[in-house]
Amino acid sequence: MIKPLVLIVEDDPKLSDIISLTLQADFELETCMDGDTALERLKNIAPQIIVLDLNLPGASGAALLAHIRADERLAGTRVILATADGRQAETLTDNADIVLLKPVSPTQLRELALRISR
Repeated sequence: MIKPLVLIVEDDPKLSDIISLTLQADFELETCMDGDTALERLKNIAPQIIVLDLNLPGASGAALLAHIRADERLAGTRVILATADGRQAETLTDNADIVLLKPVSPTQLRELALRISR
């Protein structure tokens, strides 16, 4: 069975590791530590899910989300925003599939990712 691809875009290495450990049993994973790298990778991949931090070095999470929603090739990609900035998250909820406020519960993240991957 081929696992769905999840792109994790998170600049905090510890949080990126936690997200990876949470999802590795059920998904193929790729990680990017900044927005510019994520934009480059999205030219070549179409992940089923993107776990996206909003406050990133390089291109912001908001800019990445706008890019994802404007790219027809990524129309089926589901986006989980994971951010500590509740106010900023509110402005983007219409473009995200799920918004999680940090600290994110690993159990909740896994359950939600499994639900939207079906």
